[in-house]
Amino acid sequence: MLKDALGGYRGTADEITRVIARRPEDAEGWYNRANARSSTGDFRGAEADYTMALKLGLRFREAIAAYGNRAIARAGFGDIDGAIEDCTAIIDRRPNNKRLLCTAFMQRALLKEKKGDSEGAAGDRTIADLLCPRL
Repeated sequence: MLKDALGGYRGTADEITRVIARRPEDAEGWYNRANARSSTGDFRGAEADYTMALKLGLRFREAIAAYGNRAIARAGFGDIDGAIEDCTAIIDRRPNNKRLLCTAFMQRALLKEKKGDSEGAAGDRTIADLLCPRL
C-alpha cells in the first residue's frame, strides 16, 4: 500500500526475479517483487508473491503490510473473500497502530458491503469509529 506508493521496493519485477532466483528463501525479495508487480497492475502475480513472502516469514511490520497489500491485490482481481481474509489477518494480529487497525476494519467493511453483508459491514464500521473517532 503506502510502501508501494512511495517506491519502498527497489528495481523492476524482472530485476528482483533474478535476486529471488539466487536466494529463493528470502521473504523480503518476494515481498519487494510483489510490490513491483502490484504497482504495474499485475495483481495475480503480486498476490502469489505476497503469499510466498508470508509463507517464508516476514517481520511483523512487513507481514501486516503484506496482508494489506495482498488484500488490495485480491480485491483487484475480484477475490473479495480472500481480501476479507487478509483484512481479518491484520485485525487478528492486533497491531498497536490504531489507525492501521481502523483502516483494516474500514476496508473489511467496504469488502463486506460488496458481498451484500450489510450487517457485518455496519459492525466493522462501528468498531472503526470507536478506534478512530472522526473529528
